[in-house]
Amino acid sequence: MRRRTVFCLLLFFWTAHAVHAASVDEGTLWQRLRAGEVVVLMRHAATTPGIGDPPGFELGKCATQRNLSEAGRRDARAIGAAFRQRGVHPGAVWSSRWCRCLDTARLAFDQAKPEPTLDSMFNDDDAASRAKLRELRAKLAARRETSPLVLVTHDVNIRALTGEYLAQGEMLLAVPRSDRLEVIGRLDARAGVARSAAR
Repeated sequence: MRRRTVFCLLLFFWTAHAVHAASVDEGTLWQRLRAGEVVVLMRHAATTPGIGDPPGFELGKCATQRNLSEAGRRDARAIGAAFRQRGVHPGAVWSSRWCRCLDTARLAFDQAKPEPTLDSMFNDDDAASRAKLRELRAKLAARRETSPLVLVTHDVNIRALTGEYLAQGEMLLAVPRSDRLEVIGRLDARAGVARSAAR
């Protein structure tokens, strides 16, 4: 029942907030990142196979969770290297409190501020999911820093926010608006490949 509710919520937000961005090339996306005032929505890097978390999951215990694979750890480091090579230095990195997200953030950017509004909505009911999204949008609206902000989170959260599906380790670049995140492009820094948000 919870999964059905989450699916309906995702469908609602996709129809309400899906954005068709103009084509943006890789160089322009990196330039926008260097200029700041951009939010990077990043799905955690590759994990061991599975969906959700194993039975007995505990938030503070990584051994009970689905964690990064060795390939995921390599990808996270490669993402950080791509940012540094292009002169992009995030002012802050907020992360879901799940270990796979925290590890992605720390391996890529050497920092991670645990942020409960980015925690997985996979098992949340309708009210909890909506509350999380409202609180996250309020925090983004209140932020005054202009340096790039990276949000490391989960597929279900990113789809609820933007209507876009990301592969593990992939990123969306977005500009915060009063009621949504306006997606301007899609970036795969694992391979240095960027493409338009419009598909």
